[in-house]
Amino acid sequence: MTAAPGRRRASAPSSTLLFDEPGPRGRRRIRVATVAGALVALALVALAVRQFAANGQLAADRWQPYATWPMWRYLLGGLWSTALAAVVSAALAMAAGLALALGRLSHRRWARLPAGAYVEVVRTIPALLLVYLVLFALPRYGVDLPLFWKLVVPLAVSNAAAFAEIFRAGVLSVERGQGEAALALGLSHGQSMRLVVLPQALRRVLPSIVSQSVGLLKDTSLGFVVSYAELLYSGKVLANYNGLLIQTYIVVALIYLVVNASLSKLARALEARQPRRRTAGAG
Repeated sequence: MTAAPGRRRASAPSSTLLFDEPGPRGRRRIRVATVAGALVALALVALAVRQFAANGQLAADRWQPYATWPMWRYLLGGLWSTALAAVVSAALAMAAGLALALGRLSHRRWARLPAGAYVEVVRTIPALLLVYLVLFALPRYGVDLPLFWKLVVPLAVSNAAAFAEIFRAGVLSVERGQGEAALALGLSHGQSMRLVVLPQALRRVLPSIVSQSVGLLKDTSLGFVVSYAELLYSGKVLANYNGLLIQTYIVVALIYLVVNASLSKLARALEARQPRRRTAGAG
C-alpha cells in the first residue's frame, strides 16, 4: 500500500527541467512574439536584398566563384576546424561540468563551496574575456598555449559552468526514491549515483546538452581573435583574397545556419521524445 504513492510520483511526467511550462496565455504571447519577430526579420532581409541589388552585389559574376570546388574545399576546411574545436571544448566542458555538479550536490563543504563559487563566478564572465586572458595574460607568466588550445581552454572553462547547472538540474529531477532504493539494496552513495541516478539524469537533460553544444559551436567564432583557422576566420581570409566581402560572409552565415539549425532540430526531437519515454515507462 505504501508503494503506490511512490509509483505515482515516478510515473508523473515532468513538463521540463529548467523552466515551468507556460499556460495558455503564455503560449499565446509566445506565438504572437514569434510571428512578430519573424515579420521583422523578413522585413530586414527584404531591405538588405534590395540594397544589395541596388549596389550590384547580387550580380551573377560576384557569386560564380562559390560554384567552384576550391572555394568550398577551403571553407569546409574551416568548418572542420570549427567542429574539432567545438567537440574538444564540449568534451572537456562536460567532464568538468559533471564534476562541478557532483561537487555542488555533495554534503561535504570542501567540495560544495568551491564548486558553487566556480559556477557563480564563471557564469558572469564573458567567454571573450577568458580568451583575452589566455591570449595575453598567461604568456606573461610563461604559459603560452598552442593556437588550438588558446581557443579550446577558455571555451571549456566558460561552458563548464553551464553544463554543471544542466547536470545538477538533471540529478535533482530524479525522484529521491531511486537513490534511496539503491542504498537499501546495499549500494554505496557513489555506486547509487553512478549506476542509478546519473544514467536517468543524463537521459533527461540530453536535449539541454545538445542546445548548450549549439551555443558552444557558435562561440568557436571567437577563434577569430586568436587567428585560429575556424570557419569565420577562414571566411575573413577568403574575403581578403577575392574581394567578395559580402558574398563570402553570406555563405559563411548560411553554413552556420544549416549546422546550428540541424543541431537545434536534433535537440527538439530529443526533447519531444522525453515525455513519450516517461509515459511509456509508466505504463
